[in-house]
Amino acid sequence: MDKGLSKRMAALDWTLLQRNLDEQGFATFPAILDPEQCSEIMASYGEESLYRKTIDMKRYRFGAGEYKYFQSPLPSILQQLREGFYPELALTANRWLGQLGKESRYPVSLQEFLKECHEAGQERSTPLILKYEAGGYNCLHQDLYGEIFFPFQVLLTLNQEEEDYEGGEFLLVEQRPRAQSRGHVIRLERGAGVIFPTQFRPVQGTRGYYRATLRHGVGTVTAGKRYSLGIIFHDAT
Repeated sequence: MDKGLSKRMAALDWTLLQRNLDEQGFATFPAILDPEQCSEIMASYGEESLYRKTIDMKRYRFGAGEYKYFQSPLPSILQQLREGFYPELALTANRWLGQLGKESRYPVSLQEFLKECHEAGQERSTPLILKYEAGGYNCLHQDLYGEIFFPFQVLLTLNQEEEDYEGGEFLLVEQRPRAQSRGHVIRLERGAGVIFPTQFRPVQGTRGYYRATLRHGVGTVTAGKRYSLGIIFHDAT
C-alpha cells in the first residue's frame, strides 16, 4: 500500500464530493496521484503482461484511440484506488436508490460487491488505461459490462493538458425526460480526477425524483498524447 496515496485519499473532502454528486451529478477532486506515480503508470502501457485485453476504438467504431484492461490481480495502486473510493460511493449509491424509492443494495466493501459480480458470472477485471493521440476521441457511451454494475466510476488524468496534449476534454452528457440534453466539459490536472454516474442519477422534480440518463466520452485531442486511468468497480462478463 502506498502511504502517500492513502494520505491524499484520506484528505479528500467527502462532504463536498457527496454534495456535488447530489447537486450536479458529478464531482471533481484534486490530484491524488503524484507525478512519479502518473509516469510509472504511463510507462507500464507497453508491459503486455499487465493487461488482459487491448481495444482499438476505431475497429469497433467507439472513437479513435486505444485502451487496455488490466489483468487481475490489479497493480497495487489500482487496487488501492478501487478499494479506497468504493465505501463512500456505496453510501451515495444507496442514498440515490432511496430517493428513487428503491431499497439499498450495495454492500459496504468492494470485496462483497465483487463477490456478487463473480457469482453472476462477471469475473473479468475492468479497470483500464486509455491512450489518445492527435485526432483521437471517445464516443459518448456507458460502461455496464453485465447485469450487475456499480452506479459510479472514476477517471484520473495521467499527464498534463497544454504540456503533453491539447484538447481531449472529458465530456459528460445528461438526458432528462422530455428535455434537451445538457453537456459538461471537464478539464483535469495531472493526477486529479472526476467521479461520475455509470448510467443515471436521480433528479428532483415536481413529483419526486426521476432518473436522468448520462453518457460520457472524450473530445478530440488536437495535439500530443493523452493518457488516463479508468476505475470501474464492477467486473465484466
